[in-house]
Amino acid sequence: MASLKLDRKARRNYAKQDRRKKDIKRLTATPVIKKVDIEELKKSFAK
Repeated sequence: MASLKLDRKARRNYAKQDRRKKDIKRLTATPVIKKVDIEELKKSFAK
């Protein structure tokens, strides 16, 4: 009986750490900020 409880606890701990890793990755992922030259865009549309 005791080993069954430990197995369950181990599974819970692994699930918890996986969830934590995914949350950290999601929160730290930043979108790529592209620098846009407005004057170049205006020139391209003027053609």
